[in-house]
Amino acid sequence: MEEVQRWDELIPDALGLIFSNLSLEEKLTVIPRVCKSWNKAVSGPYCWQEIDIEEWSCQCEPDHLDRMVRMLVARSCGSLRKLCVSSLCNYTTFSFIAEHAGSLQMLQLPRSEISDCVVEQMAGKLSTVTFLDVSYCSKIGARALEAIGKHCKFLVGLCRNMHPAGELSQEDEALAIATRMPKLKQLEMAYNLTTTESVLRILSSCKELELLDLRGCWDVKLDDRFVKEKFPKLKVLGPLVVDYYEMNEWDDWSEYSDAATDYFAWDFIADEVEDYDEDDDSFDGMWDDEVRLEELELRFYEGGHEDLGMHGWPQSP
Repeated sequence: MEEVQRWDELIPDALGLIFSNLSLEEKLTVIPRVCKSWNKAVSGPYCWQEIDIEEWSCQCEPDHLDRMVRMLVARSCGSLRKLCVSSLCNYTTFSFIAEHAGSLQMLQLPRSEISDCVVEQMAGKLSTVTFLDVSYCSKIGARALEAIGKHCKFLVGLCRNMHPAGELSQEDEALAIATRMPKLKQLEMAYNLTTTESVLRILSSCKELELLDLRGCWDVKLDDRFVKEKFPKLKVLGPLVVDYYEMNEWDDWSEYSDAATDYFAWDFIADEVEDYDEDDDSFDGMWDDEVRLEELELRFYEGGHEDLGMHGWPQSP
């Protein structure tokens, strides 16, 4: 008789790989209450190597956001490869992220309140980062970009988009990019107040550029023929803005109104994040008996695959 493997007998990294496809809410409120083995898997690093809470963070109270980021980054146990979060207001949280960034490759922190000073202090901890998004971070400037370029030697992608209503020149930022980030392949600097001369310096220094986004950079005048002859592999967007630089992605949250209601309905995963202790990320103490959820639906796979039984795994509960 063929032996059937139980879901709760899967090794934690296999469970973590499966659970990583679930929503943040499901991983924090549903999975831990199914059984002890699932709680252990979702409390460990396997589910948190890639953390994307950007949508949720845009609608969250700052103190809640700080606690959530700290909890999830701590759970990654140094294996964090990707972090996407918006509107960080606490510089100590950025420092906490940097301290746990030994494996971090993609870091997206748009709209955050980080400063030049804290970036200069912590940039050395971000040496493995290859893609960075610091768009709309109004409190950083050339000093931060110089520090990032100095320490992030593998950086190939930078997003430094700004708001159309900006008044401060980014000439010094363009110079920092040109002198410190020669390996860039993708550079987004929409609505930067910069000049043609500065952009040409970037092009002459960053010879591997494949995409340059200049939408909304009205003072930049590049000759199309010149660009095609000198940089045949380069795609330049702008400065003409045809689609409002996809600002709906950032500023129009009407399409997420239902999602926002769902997130706030679970009230920040009850009291678990409110009471989170950085020195104790174990939730084993909450278990006296296994909890069964009769109508649990787990969306592990896209589409139906009737032959999954060949691996000896039962269908998801």
